[in-house]
Amino acid sequence: MNKENSRGNQPTDAKNSMRLCESYLTADQLNHREPFYPLHVRVCDRCFLVQLEGYVTPEHIFTEYAYFSSYSDTWLKHAADYVDMIVIRLNLDKKSLVVELASNDGYLLQNFVRKGIPALGVEPAANVARVAIEKGVPTLVRFFGRKTAQEMVSEAKKADLVIGNNVLAQVPDLNDFVSGIRAVLKPQGVATLEFPHLLRLMEETQYDTIYHEHFSYFSFITAEKIFKAHGLTLFDVEEIPTHGGSLRIYARHEGDDTKPVRECVNELRHRELAAGVDRMETYACFGEKVKESKRGLLDFLIQAKRDGKKVAGYGAPGKGNTLLNFCGIRTDFLDFTVDRNPYKHGKFLPGTHIPIFPVEKILETKPDYLLILPWNFKEEIIKQMAQIGDWGGKFVVPIPQVQVIS
Repeated sequence: MNKENSRGNQPTDAKNSMRLCESYLTADQLNHREPFYPLHVRVCDRCFLVQLEGYVTPEHIFTEYAYFSSYSDTWLKHAADYVDMIVIRLNLDKKSLVVELASNDGYLLQNFVRKGIPALGVEPAANVARVAIEKGVPTLVRFFGRKTAQEMVSEAKKADLVIGNNVLAQVPDLNDFVSGIRAVLKPQGVATLEFPHLLRLMEETQYDTIYHEHFSYFSFITAEKIFKAHGLTLFDVEEIPTHGGSLRIYARHEGDDTKPVRECVNELRHRELAAGVDRMETYACFGEKVKESKRGLLDFLIQAKRDGKKVAGYGAPGKGNTLLNFCGIRTDFLDFTVDRNPYKHGKFLPGTHIPIFPVEKILETKPDYLLILPWNFKEEIIKQMAQIGDWGGKFVVPIPQVQVIS
């Protein structure tokens, strides 16, 4: 499960190098040299953990971060629905404590606060944590692991519920992180974690999900091994639609027999094994699918530009930067992109230097095609931007193959 034990096939081009995908540039930085780091994916042939080689530290990436969860209506609804569900399922009340790891701008914990349920966020990005605190969500500004967990326990902050949504992939030391979860969890407490499902990533060629901010990629069988190694049992699992297909796992202490393992756990484990997640040849095939997906997108864009069409982007997500850099798409193909997050306005995408504008830029310029970079929110974006149909504009979804939507 450690990087030094990870080896095997490389789903991405061995010569491929990328900028950090959340490192947006200001205008005065455009002529400066940008650091690029190799983006190689390795597979451990023993535990089948999929990992990147480590070139940058979490402190370098996450101390100040450009991603704010609250700018997606879909994600806000997902969070609110989860809170309504888990409060009932675990009978949480004002005597409970909920802890969220990588709590971002308080998008999720604010729902517990409104219900009068004590909540505490742990978020390393100070600029993002400030927004949560302003919302009334208590937040520790630090990275989570054994040390932080021990500090919390010493201050009587053991949790009835620990939440980790889309953070497990961003943890370089998984043993330290999961050990911390065990330490801070009450004897009959529950931890739920969500992360993109590796099986869906490979089946649907979601290669843009691979970037330096994500250190690891998980199948269920690998996640189960990691948690078991730290005395935690995965007793339930849900397959959810977020981020192109994710898993929500439920963990409890190994000795807590009040929560029996549900049959869906065994069913998913068997399905993954049948799909070959424990065979190295399964990963070797992924690289060719990635290259063909790239060719298809470039074919479309080349023809569109030759036909004199205007193409703009929607969104400036990390995954979009992976896609654009890997495919070599710059302003010769994409005139600009827009984003709802004011933090990114007036800046430029890393590597490609595509400018980022407010969403209103679309209405001003009336592009023929709108390339949806955060394709995992395509339904929300198509609904928000339906007015492009007034001038005959169409949406383009790049993953897994190019799809044009009127």
